[in-house]
Amino acid sequence: MLNFIHEAEALQNSGRWQEAVQMYQKALAGAPGPHTHVYWFNLGVLYGQNNLATDAENAYRSAIYVKPDFIQAWFNLGASVERAGRKPHAITIWQSMLDHPLVTRTKDVDMYIMVLNAMGRIHEELRMFEKAEAFLLESLQTQPDQPKVIQHWVHLRQKQCKWPVYADGTGVDKGELLKWTSPLAMLSASDDPGMQLATAIRFVQEKVNMRVPTFTSGNPLPFPGGRKLRLGFLSSDFCLHAVSLLTVELFELLDKSKFEVFGFCWSREDGSDLRKRVIGAMDHHIRIAAMTDEEAAKCIHSHGIDVLVDLQGITSGARPDILSYRPAPIQMTYLGFPGTTGHPCIDYVIADKFLIPEHLKPFYTEEPFYMPEVFQCSDRQRPVGKTPDKAKYNLPEDKFIFCTFNNNYKFTPEIFQAWMRIVAATPNSVFWLLEDNEWSKASLIQEAAKLGVAAERLIFAGRVAPEDYLARYKLADLFLDAYPFNGGTTANDALFVRLPVLTYSGRTFSSRMAGSLLNALDMPELITFSLEDYEKRAIELGTNKAYFEKVKKKLVRNAKTSPLFDMPRFVKNFEKELFKVATAITHPNK
Repeated sequence: MLNFIHEAEALQNSGRWQEAVQMYQKALAGAPGPHTHVYWFNLGVLYGQNNLATDAENAYRSAIYVKPDFIQAWFNLGASVERAGRKPHAITIWQSMLDHPLVTRTKDVDMYIMVLNAMGRIHEELRMFEKAEAFLLESLQTQPDQPKVIQHWVHLRQKQCKWPVYADGTGVDKGELLKWTSPLAMLSASDDPGMQLATAIRFVQEKVNMRVPTFTSGNPLPFPGGRKLRLGFLSSDFCLHAVSLLTVELFELLDKSKFEVFGFCWSREDGSDLRKRVIGAMDHHIRIAAMTDEEAAKCIHSHGIDVLVDLQGITSGARPDILSYRPAPIQMTYLGFPGTTGHPCIDYVIADKFLIPEHLKPFYTEEPFYMPEVFQCSDRQRPVGKTPDKAKYNLPEDKFIFCTFNNNYKFTPEIFQAWMRIVAATPNSVFWLLEDNEWSKASLIQEAAKLGVAAERLIFAGRVAPEDYLARYKLADLFLDAYPFNGGTTANDALFVRLPVLTYSGRTFSSRMAGSLLNALDMPELITFSLEDYEKRAIELGTNKAYFEKVKKKLVRNAKTSPLFDMPRFVKNFEKELFKVATAITHPNK
């Protein structure tokens, strides 16, 4: 049998996989033998590797028919079904492995963990967070040393507002839980800039391939002039996504007599008007979804890009390995990940001096690319729907409406408890917030009750289309920002429709974003630097009508002339700073 399989593998490795298939088919055409299940399994692998999903599924089922306890065939069958887009069916297959049971903590433990992790992953993708968390908890209790599983388990608890996030009972030391928290989750978990830096660096060390050749020098010559500066943007979010909602007018207003603008993307084709605007604003739009990271880097380099702006950072779906090849002599990060990336091939992070003051620069591997007024761009053309009646969202007509539409994973027990104290101290008020999922809603109602706030004072809103989401902001009175992970796009959106935003600014990029926007609006009364002051200011705004109206009028007035919503002004500043960097002789971090 071994010689037979080696011969089939040799054919496969030489690209003659069809001949290998024929070998197995011929062997299976005869009478069943002791190795029949192995041949069916290997045939399934061959089909799967060559995108013949139905044939692969049938082969695995045949292997299982011959040997019902063939656990690898069961697992691969589930994986094959999942790849075919039938995720609920894959869940059924893997669950049957646990129910029979074909695998347990003591029987085929490695496969048991593989099944648990697959079930956790697929339930998370289907937004069945509680079940996903339970599967991953069982996995960690079986085998604690699983950094990737820890990352997902921690973030699942954040998404459900299950506090404390770093709960006992996993079998994993709390220090290890913290150590393996993902960079995104750490933005909510800590306002310690050193912790966020360490997490980003560790992520890069673990996940990013730095052992690749580079296409440009680490010490580039200054931009020679005499031609357009070639500016590239790298993203999977050139679609209906928060990044494009902010940046689309930047792409449109860039001076095409001075810049040649390239978009390199692996975005979904969502058919949205926003995607059409983004692509239409580019001189060149190049899809790199089907390219390897090396091929994508070569493609970018072949276009002679002078400055490459990565809009993804180290978020889910990012491709940081592309940047490792250094396809452009100057590489920047912007918007996608609100913190340091820890990536040694990213030279600059686009910021302003409120966002990254001088004393916090040591906590970034990138040099701040300082915008003179504000770091964030703002599309002035975003559509705002018709203002709805309050009744549509079950809002009272006669109460002060605090709101926050930040994602629930940004909530911490400290900030939520502060919100509840604010609501309790403002008798004629309610708190309007995003219902991200049913488990977070239940957790928040339970936590509010502990603090003496009745469930009816919490009003939950589902997700709606962007224009309706902006319109409903007009029904609220005061946006209460999250901490330590501020609103970015959400805070900008609120201010765009002139809803005051109260923020608590800390020591990290993520905890200073809203403060940067308010600083650009010259609204220091809406920026606080301690939880105590945050609560006091919120209560004052919610109970002192005259003071609130004064602040609201000032916001409306300032927004008319603020650099935050003056996109031509922003773009001119951006262009000016780009040319400054492009004419530098060496990178600042070299």
